[in-house]
This record gives sequence, C-alpha cells and structure tokens, in this order.
Amino acid sequence: MKRRDVLGVLAVTGALVTLPCSPEAPRGHTVAALLETGEELHRSLWQVFTLSDSKPTVFPAVRKQLDVLTKGLAEARIAADRSRLCTMTADLYQLAGELFFDANRYTDAAQCYTLAANAAHAGGAHDLWACAMTRHAYVELYARRAPAAQPLLAVASRIARRGDSALSTRHWVAAVQAQVCAAMGDIDGCARALDEAEKVHSLDGHSHNGGWLRFDGSRLPEERGACYLQLGRLDLAEDALTAALAQPLSLRRRAAVLSDLAVLGAHRGDVDQVVQYAEAVLGLSDRSNSGFIGKKLDGLRGRLAPLMSDGRVSDLDPTPFS
Repeated sequence: MKRRDVLGVLAVTGALVTLPCSPEAPRGHTVAALLETGEELHRSLWQVFTLSDSKPTVFPAVRKQLDVLTKGLAEARIAADRSRLCTMTADLYQLAGELFFDANRYTDAAQCYTLAANAAHAGGAHDLWACAMTRHAYVELYARRAPAAQPLLAVASRIARRGDSALSTRHWVAAVQAQVCAAMGDIDGCARALDEAEKVHSLDGHSHNGGWLRFDGSRLPEERGACYLQLGRLDLAEDALTAALAQPLSLRRRAAVLSDLAVLGAHRGDVDQVVQYAEAVLGLSDRSNSGFIGKKLDGLRGRLAPLMSDGRVSDLDPTPFS
C-alpha cells in the first residue's frame, strides 16, 4: 500500500471536512455522481473486503475512490450535499483504516479512523461516528494499550446512544469493551460487557449493514473465548472457541480462533494441541498475507518457549513468526 499517498489525501480531506460550504452554485459533476452511485459503490467495496482472503487486493479501488471523494468535497456547494459526502467519507476512511489495520500499520489506521469520526460528526451520522471510535479503540487494544482504549469506548458508547436503537452499534461497542476488560484482568467488567453485547440477538435482521457495521452477534463465541483465554478461564475458553470453530468463518476469523486454541494448548502444555492448531494457522497465513494473522502468530510464539524442547514445536515453520 502506498502509505504516504493515502496520508497526503487524508490531510486534504480532513481540511475539507472542517471547512464550510462555498457560496451556493450549480452542483458539480463529481458531486452528482457521488450522490447517485457512491453509497452503493462503498457497499460493494466493503463486501469485496469482507470476502477477500487477501485484503490488500481491495486497496487500489479504495485509493481511487478516496480521490473522487476529496474532489467531491471540494466541489460541494449545498449543505445537504456536503453532509452526505461527509458521511460517505466517514464510511470509506473506516475501510481504509481496516486495510491499514490488517497490515499492522496501527498509527495509519488510527489516523484514518480519526478522520472518519470527524467526518461522521460533520455528517450527523452518530452510529457511523461511534463505529469509527470503536475501531480506533480496537487499534489500541491490539497495540497492547488496553487502558488507552477505555476512554475511546466510553465516548463511543455515549455517541451510540444518540444513534439508531434498531442498529447493533452499542452492542458492538460492548463486545470490544469486554475484550479491553479481559486484557486488564477485570472479570466482572468483562462479564457485564459480554452480557450487554449478547442483547444484539434481540434485534431483527436489519441491525447491521454488512459494511461499516457488521456486528450481528455471530462473532460472540470467538470473542467470548478470547476473553476467557485472557482471563485464564481455560475450560470456558475452550468451549467457546470450539463452538466458534463449528461456525462458518472468514479466513481471518478462523485463523484467530485457531491461534487462540493453540495458545490454550500452550497454557496446558499440550503439545499435540499446539501443533495441530498452529500448523492450521500457518497454512491460512500463507494464503492471506494478512498482518493481522501474523500478529496472532507472533503472540503465539511468545507462549511456545517452555515447549521448544519438543521437536514438533521447534520444527514449526518459523517464517510467519518473524
């Protein structure tokens, strides 16, 4: 990914989001095209991102659309048009942030999410705004700065309460809060957050949009398992992770679950379990070129030192762990 290229566009777009409209004039061609087709295009980009095993393949199309959006914001003359374009900007920069996050470029992802939050605020889109804040918190969580994620999630929760109660935004915020609590060893806080996240199942099938908001509760078994693993509740973690593995999962989600099961095996000193699941994750890593999966494998490596005397562990392919 051409990092400098995107960050340069980000700086320009960030300025345009904060500037008021110029005096009213006829709607420009770029603005008209974006208002007609932009939202549908963004939905299709999210769908390709979700279904793609190798996330970077989506980047060229996202990069091209960022240019179009920036031009549209510069041309916007009508307040209602500018509001819709800001919402589209918040949507697309969250996707750009996801691409950087998958590449383990956490600082770049955070910059994208910050612009997305500002653009969503300018567009009056509270759920979109809360999701951008939650993604930013996720960056802090995966950078092993769980305390820094807490204030972001607290604000995201407040914003989500001003959004659409039929959407799952507030439940997703709670699910990420559970992971933060687990990382900080807060068992009671984790349990409360997971219970709140589970309430997503009381919503109907229109509670998410498959793009910037994809939380429908199907991830909860794997997230619950990851939380229990962090808290050292190994039996509960194994039950939840095994249940998650029985579901249809994307390549990246399956790799995360398998990695957690390998870590669980390392906790128990079960070499057979470690090798079984680690080899499966390595195979998925080869297919995806995902930095996210590489990060999971790197976390697993730190757990393997006590087991390295066993040849089956020391013979695991070390390349993705580097």
